Amino acid sequence: MKPLYNGGVIQNSEFNSGLMGWSTYRNIKAGVSSSPTGNKFAVVHNPGSFLSSSGKFLPSHSVFQRIQMQGDMHYSLSAWLQVSNGTAHVKAVIKAPNGERVIAGAIVAQSGCWTMLKGGMTTTYSSGHGEIYFESDAPVDIWVDSVSMQPFTFDEWDAHARQSADKARRRTVTFVAKGADDKPMAHANVSIELLRLGFPFGNAITKEILDLPAYEKWFSSRFTVATFENEMKWYSTEWNQNQEDYRVADAMLKLVQKYGIKVRGHNVFWDDQSSQMKWVTPMNLAQLKAAMQKRLKSVVSRYAGKVIHWDVVNENLHFNFFEGKLGPSASAQIFNQVGQLDRNAILFMNEFNTLEQPGDPNPVPSKYVPKMNQIRTYPGNGGLKLGVGLESHFATPNIPYMRSSLDTLAKLKLPMWLTEVDVVKSPNQVKFLEQVLREGFAHPNVDGIVMWAAWHAKGCYVMCLTDNNFKNLPVGDLVDKLIAEWKTHRASATTNDFGAVELNLPLGEYKFTVSHPSLKGAAVHTMTIDTSSSASAHTIHVKS
Repeated sequence: MKPLYNGGVIQNSEFNSGLMGWSTYRNIKAGVSSSPTGNKFAVVHNPGSFLSSSGKFLPSHSVFQRIQMQGDMHYSLSAWLQVSNGTAHVKAVIKAPNGERVIAGAIVAQSGCWTMLKGGMTTTYSSGHGEIYFESDAPVDIWVDSVSMQPFTFDEWDAHARQSADKARRRTVTFVAKGADDKPMAHANVSIELLRLGFPFGNAITKEILDLPAYEKWFSSRFTVATFENEMKWYSTEWNQNQEDYRVADAMLKLVQKYGIKVRGHNVFWDDQSSQMKWVTPMNLAQLKAAMQKRLKSVVSRYAGKVIHWDVVNENLHFNFFEGKLGPSASAQIFNQVGQLDRNAILFMNEFNTLEQPGDPNPVPSKYVPKMNQIRTYPGNGGLKLGVGLESHFATPNIPYMRSSLDTLAKLKLPMWLTEVDVVKSPNQVKFLEQVLREGFAHPNVDGIVMWAAWHAKGCYVMCLTDNNFKNLPVGDLVDKLIAEWKTHRASATTNDFGAVELNLPLGEYKFTVSHPSLKGAAVHTMTIDTSSSASAHTIHVKS
């Protein structure tokens, strides 16, 4: 368990020099222990259950270290943690130079094995002394090893993101133009047209798009994926029991299909008690099971083959309406049944605050991963196509924490999407949205992004991209800027003496048009550049 970045700014990060550089709060006794293999780690003794002067129990604390922090930096944090007994929610806390208490990450730590915490924070204030420590509300001893805190300038962080994006979203390919005689065509002109960007980028829509051609035009000219904000949800299709109505959702599906826009099925069920219809809540178990079976079969069968994803049991880490009624395996059972009816769509576990709020104990990656594993190890679920859905509703984004959480979730080796991206209105809304979208686009394990910025005449949920005349607001201008940037490529090129041309292109579907004095007319060739494309030569055969 070597510390990342050799510990960064942390002194004695592996505790090989005892507790040098480390201290304890409230005169708690601490020391260094060793594993049977000789690995050293810090322990504290009976740090929990202390009463404050007001009579409240104080959290359990680990050892802490005072560190020198610089302003305007991203800090990447990691540590290996264990607790003395049972399991406990443990938070990494950084006391910043301005006195702010920042939760930089959190995990479910266990006794008997080490768990890695990854997180971080951003400093936007003056340099000075800070402190780093770990705490839990549970009365446990917190054991710590291999702590690392590495600073990055904003330029360094952004440069890494650009490099990662180029590697994940672009390919360098070589094309060779050959004539009817199979000989290379030297000095041929090749024009390059990107028909469709390979990276899926979308937005939510509302039923208002059905009656507003300007809304339709604005949306269809930008996005390749759509999520219906509410129109496919249970309460929208069966508000009154046994009175199903899919007319609106059907019409919205038909509209976006005209443009080849893919649709995410949102959602089969929502685990939130407050989102159930008044006729569902009082049902007994048998009645609820029957109503659920009817709903599941109705919506999934209707749209199977027409949607690319299903959000199956929405937000089942924060809420548990169905688990409370059907038992702890309710989500896994529902995933199983949806998968039997639609074997092509990816089935997502869709959740909020997994990337946004390290202080929210419900959806942290160390709870998301076991919940997903519970679903996929449930009998009969081995063949399901599962996906990681991260809603991404941000206020002030903690970009280092976002990246570390994506890294942790990537270990599930499942498709991963940001499914409902928005940023609350503030003077920094455009800046923060750009940070989030760039970070998601740059991460090699993020397979698509959908924003939660559906237009409403009376105001959007959190974030509007346009005004009521469908003229871009500043956040809409940002989105257009990023789409244009992600599509950037050479418009034309000339083959060399050997008929070859090398191009660096974003992944996507292309039309190549070859013209040459020896040809009677231009020759057109279509091709998809994807992650399997390489620099090996791709031949364009041209008939004269």
